[in-house]
Parts: sequence; structure tokens; C-alpha cells
Amino acid sequence: MPRSSKIGTDPAAGGTAAERAYCHVKERILSGDLEGGELVSEGEIADSLAMSRTPVREAFLRLQTEGWMKLYPKRGAAITPIKPREADEVIEARTLVETHAVAALADDPARAEDLAAALLVIIERQQRAADADDLDGFAVADADFHGTIAAAAGNELLINFYRGLRDRQRRMTRDSLQRRPDTHDRILDQHRRLVELIKDRDAAGFGTEISQHLDDIHRH
Repeated sequence: MPRSSKIGTDPAAGGTAAERAYCHVKERILSGDLEGGELVSEGEIADSLAMSRTPVREAFLRLQTEGWMKLYPKRGAAITPIKPREADEVIEARTLVETHAVAALADDPARAEDLAAALLVIIERQQRAADADDLDGFAVADADFHGTIAAAAGNELLINFYRGLRDRQRRMTRDSLQRRPDTHDRILDQHRRLVELIKDRDAAGFGTEISQHLDDIHRH
């Protein structure tokens, strides 16, 4: 079994008021509840969370620093859309890390089989989310699928690097699902092909397939 079965997100519960406001707004961005270009005010968030504007202001500043929103004095904050360059860079990084992880299993058929089995369980989650028309649930499972592959090599530096991509990956997938109704089925079919290549320990084939998969889902 890979040393780490998946790459997850930090828990949103608990923490200071500023941390709770940060997690609340970021989750709304990732889930698509707040879309690119949409304006949101400190007062709206403060009222919804029953807190003062001060921690919300701190949360907004942090989200702006991370590139999720742009602040406009006396107007609020605009949610930053997904930029083409950002999408290209995320796709390139994911392709490199995931292909490396599969290549690391070339001489370990047992770990490759264990990884494939774990991924099939996640695909079942994705299928249930697709059947329920749960776009965000599908996007979260998609992030788990790819994060599990990235973690398979057991390289902690790469795992931490890939964890930093997870939120942007989830948002990109959610956006693709909203734009094209047939994306669920295409992702599921492509994920099943990726699993077969992992079983075969075909890193070269996987590299070609993952590149085509990410390009098909996020660039077209």
C-alpha cells in the first residue's frame, strides 16, 4: 500500500474567527457558490457568520494574498476567475508529479495493485456523485483520485507540493463540470483507463494518458 493513501485539505472547523471566515469564504469559492467575477462584501459574510467585520477583513486579506479574490475599497471583493495561465501551470505540474509517482511503482507490482484498488473505490464515489448530480462531491472525489496517485511514490516533498494544488484542481474540475454536462462520463472513462495503466505499471502510457485527460477536461 502507498505510504499515504490520499492528499487532503486542512480541516475548516475550529480556529479563530478570522480562520473560520477564511475557511467559509474559500469553501464557497471552491464549491462554485461564489463564482469568478462575483462581488462579495465583508458585511454579508460577517452577518452570515454572526461575527464582526474585523475577522472577515483579515480573511479577505489572506484570500487576496493567495489569489482567490481582489479587494476594492468601499465596494467589497471580487472573486478571481480561473485564468488560462493558471490552468496551464496547474495541468503541467499535475502531469509531472503523477507520472513520476506511477514511474516509482515500476518495480513494485504489489503497490501498483494496491494503488489501483484504492483508485477504483474512489471511482465508485465519483459514480455515485455523478448519479446524484452532486457536482462538488464529484470534484472532491476527483481531487482525491489524483491526490492518491501523487502520494503513491511516498515522496513527502512532492506530496506537500501537490497538496498545494488541490484547491485549484477542485475548482477547475467544478468549473469544467458546470460548463459541459457530459464531463462526468468522460472523466470516469478516462480515470478507468488510468487505473489500467497503473496496473500494468506503464509509466510512459500513463504520462501520455494523463496529459490528454487533463487537457481534454480543463482546456476544451
